[in-house]
Formats: sequence, C-alpha cells, structure tokens
Amino acid sequence: MFQRFDPAFRTALIDGLQGFERYEPVRDPAVVLKRAAVCITITDAGDDAAFVLTRRASRLRNHGGQWALPGGRLDAGETASQAALRELHEEVGLELPDEAVLGLLDDYPTRSGYLITPVVVWAGANASMVANPDEVASIHRIGLDQILAHDAVDFVTIPESDRPVVRLRINDDRIHAPTAAVLYQFRELIAGRQTRVHELEQPTFAWR
Repeated sequence: MFQRFDPAFRTALIDGLQGFERYEPVRDPAVVLKRAAVCITITDAGDDAAFVLTRRASRLRNHGGQWALPGGRLDAGETASQAALRELHEEVGLELPDEAVLGLLDDYPTRSGYLITPVVVWAGANASMVANPDEVASIHRIGLDQILAHDAVDFVTIPESDRPVVRLRINDDRIHAPTAAVLYQFRELIAGRQTRVHELEQPTFAWR
C-alpha cells in the first residue's frame, strides 16, 4: 500500500492526530521513568511518503548498532516536542521549526526506565540530512508502504514475559519495540484506528 507524499496526506495526518485521544495510564508513584522523546519525521521518497529511521552508532554504550527513530532524553524545562526537534537536529542535522510538529502519540514505557513520547513532524520534501557520527551510523528514508503492508507487523512470545513482543518487518530486517511499538501505533493512526501499544513487550536485549 503506497502513500503519496502530498498536501492531502499532510491534512489527513493533522486530522488524525487532532482526533487522537492520548492514553494516560495510572502509574505507580514509586516507579520513576526518565522522560524521552522520538521524532516520526515525515518526508518524501520520490512521490511516496517516507519516515526517517537511523542506525545507531555501534560505539554507543546503550543500544549501539540498533535501529532507532531520532530522539533522546528531555533536557530540564523542555517539552517532548522541543526535545524531539532538538534531537533531530543533533542526530541528522535537520532543523525544523515548532510549526513542523503535527501532534503526539501515546507515551511508551520501556524496560530500560524511559517514558518515550513520539512526536510526529512534517519535514517536507527533499529534506537534507547529515548523520552525526558520534550518534548515528546511517540515515534511511523508509517508505510508509513498508509499515502499511498487511504482513509488516507480527507478534511473538518470549518465556520472560506474558506480554506479546511486537516486531516490524522493514526490508529484510526486523525492528523491535520500543521503535516497533511507536511505528505500529503510527501505522494504525494512518489506517484510521486508535490502537494502544503501551502493553506491548520488548525483546530482552532492549531491557537494559
């Protein structure tokens, strides 16, 4: 399923995000999660819509070499949107104004102690990006058709948890949660569905 990159798609995204009711789970006050944000950055791949995915630098202490959306921890006083735009600029050299933010998806709690807010941003056509070698090994424009395909998502079980582990197939690779959970919810939003993902599990290598 191809999604054209055009003003009609941008309008549909805005409408979908404005109608999206973010889920606010009841949290244990004894569990303190560090706040973080990631960017779902919409740009073009020819005539088709795409998002930006990075491969983290292998030298990074945490999750080196893994697939990720641009993002990171919130600095003191930052909103999720501000942090997502800052991290996007720091990691891939793409500087966007506040007006590029179209909306937010549900917060996703990770096993490694973070509460991630996904921020959907419109980068426009021909977005120029350069990887920061300290953080990013490579930058990839992934056509939305890959996550919209009927067989793009699957769920597996692991002995360590009774929650299903979500995976996304992109090219010949598998992307796991938390990135897979965020992109799965975005996929569902495009399809006109509000699907919750906070209970979806991550593989054990992402727990640390």
